[in-house]
Amino acid sequence: MEAMNVTTRVREEVRLEDDSTETELHKIRLLRAMVEARDPSAKEEDDFTIRRFLRARDLDLEKASTMFLKYLKWRHSFPNGSVSVSEVRNELAQEKVFMQGKDKIGRPIAVVVGRKHFQNKDGGDEFKRFVVYVFDKICASIPPGQEKFAAIAELKGWGYSNSDVRGYLGALSVLQDYYPERLGKLFIVNAPYIFMKVWQIIYPFIDNKTKKKIVFVDKNKVKSTLLEDIDESNIPEIFGGPLPLVRLQDI
Repeated sequence: MEAMNVTTRVREEVRLEDDSTETELHKIRLLRAMVEARDPSAKEEDDFTIRRFLRARDLDLEKASTMFLKYLKWRHSFPNGSVSVSEVRNELAQEKVFMQGKDKIGRPIAVVVGRKHFQNKDGGDEFKRFVVYVFDKICASIPPGQEKFAAIAELKGWGYSNSDVRGYLGALSVLQDYYPERLGKLFIVNAPYIFMKVWQIIYPFIDNKTKKKIVFVDKNKVKSTLLEDIDESNIPEIFGGPLPLVRLQDI
């Protein structure tokens, strides 16, 4: 169900055995049996998805099972298992999430423009749905043979009017709980001093695996830092590259 079953396509073209240890393969079979016994809908999920949840919990079967069953229950809470455009029109209208290019190992690149985010007056329900819409769209763009995406958070011009701690924590929770092992790397660029005050609140809620994937980029070395992971031809134009940004809803 995750990302509209895009992993089914991956499974057809890439062998799980090519990138799994013997221990992982054994535990994938065990975890599948455990979760299918509790929730038969788990049969719809492929082994790549099972493996991501296992890896997120360091191959601990009990912890991975709890996490996976929670994911299935959460996914079933959405009509048809996903979020439609009509449910997030106000968030999409802010035009704050874009996609463009891939990094050197084939991970699609998402760009989030922080100054365009404003807290929705509905209490955050639409933003929660928007976060799911965003991750599903990004995951659907991940090519066969790859399971992760890269992201760039552009914070130039970010101010207190863009601050939304509750929303940020909610998005973090969705990423860590329901899209494990999907984020490959996050570049945070042009972060103003006032953002760091908010970051101090958020940081304790980030798990250790995710913390290792986050890079704060020196504002004087943005392009050179991005070039370490992204070829020149795939650098978005707002960072000095050739590619114009494409709105998420247009991919």
